[in-house]
Amino acid sequence: MSAYRDGDTTVVLVPATFSRAEEKRWVGRMLQRLEAREGRRRPGDEELHERAVELARRYLGGTELPDSVRWVDNQNSRWGSCTPETRAIRISRRVAGMPAWVVDYVLIHELAHLFIPHHGREFWDLVRRYPKAERARGYLEGFSAGSRAEPCGGEGDDELDADAVAFEE
Repeated sequence: MSAYRDGDTTVVLVPATFSRAEEKRWVGRMLQRLEAREGRRRPGDEELHERAVELARRYLGGTELPDSVRWVDNQNSRWGSCTPETRAIRISRRVAGMPAWVVDYVLIHELAHLFIPHHGREFWDLVRRYPKAERARGYLEGFSAGSRAEPCGGEGDDELDADAVAFEE
């Protein structure tokens, strides 16, 4: 028996020999275990804010720090968002189960908006200060494609700016 996430879908595997009652009982147990495991891996809002401040200092000079950084459940078509006027950053909870270097990239992307609100060349120059930026973008593009989300273009793609889809402000 096992349970895991496949994109936005939860998969629970139980033996075919289980009765409906056994299946129902074990699916419930496996979902609880999965939630507990994910809860141990996911930082809370306070830890997320601390991580953002650390990344801002390390890669962006630490002069523009967010006032708030929090997880949100209402972003299904983007990875994060930033409101530069209030210095508030919101990160989609869908990112929480991804590798830490991907979460860091999403934070860096949103932190860069505290300097530059648009996705111009100077914005991307800031984002590229994060050493795993291209790798993380590839991860997110692959995740989106695997989840049947909108296809992602690259920087300079005239037809579709991936970050307009993934990181709307």
